[in-house]
Amino acid sequence: MSGALTIYRRELASLFLSPLAWILLLVALFVNGIFFIAFISNSQGNVTTSLALMLGGAYTFWAFLVFFPPLLTMRLLSEEARSGTLEYLLTAPVGDAAVVVGKFLAATSFMAILWASVLVYALAVDWLGVAPDWGSVLGGYLGAVLASGLFISIGMLASSLTATPLVAAFLAFIACLLWLILPSLGELLLIQVRSLLVHWAGGVEAAEEWIRAGLDKMNVLSHFQASFLPGVFDTGEVVFFLSWTALFVFLTTRVLEARRWRI
Repeated sequence: MSGALTIYRRELASLFLSPLAWILLLVALFVNGIFFIAFISNSQGNVTTSLALMLGGAYTFWAFLVFFPPLLTMRLLSEEARSGTLEYLLTAPVGDAAVVVGKFLAATSFMAILWASVLVYALAVDWLGVAPDWGSVLGGYLGAVLASGLFISIGMLASSLTATPLVAAFLAFIACLLWLILPSLGELLLIQVRSLLVHWAGGVEAAEEWIRAGLDKMNVLSHFQASFLPGVFDTGEVVFFLSWTALFVFLTTRVLEARRWRI
């Protein structure tokens, strides 16, 4: 892992020197501000509920996670591969894992800064005399950062598979969207193939239970809403996000290792 901190600093500085990062921050701040005012109005001034909607309780949060990580990660590996700088980086005295982890942490830090704007809203209303439930707010923020890390890792894997940034962004967008709606797609699929399951797993009930158990292990929404949204710290849910993130980071590292052997 030697050199990961150097890569992290380099990539984080590079992100904030690019216009794309500032555009994404501007869009996020503008959209979050509008929706926060709307949530406050619709909830009749319930600050805690409004902040919870900002941090995972509304579709806007998940729309950000589907669109922003692919845009951030499309340049981390694929653009460097296209320009030839990735080959130079892979032949430098730095490990593949350090390259991947450094870039991953930089993109995740950017998303953490983006979600910190919601904490600013919470501090502002607290200063005005309406104290939110800080346990719920901080739990939602932690969940937002962990969920962002998961989607960043998916985007990095897509970025490592192609030398075309736009293709990497498209693949990451499709992968993130499918990961998010997979439980719903699984339920629809179960309805369509109920008759086939009888011959496959010894009965519809047994097969459905097995499939639903597998889908639940990938259900980002249910794991997020079970712990982080209500402000309950559950180490099991933290492990859920960290485990899947580590898997995609590991797969990205292996792709880079295979690329190194071809240099």
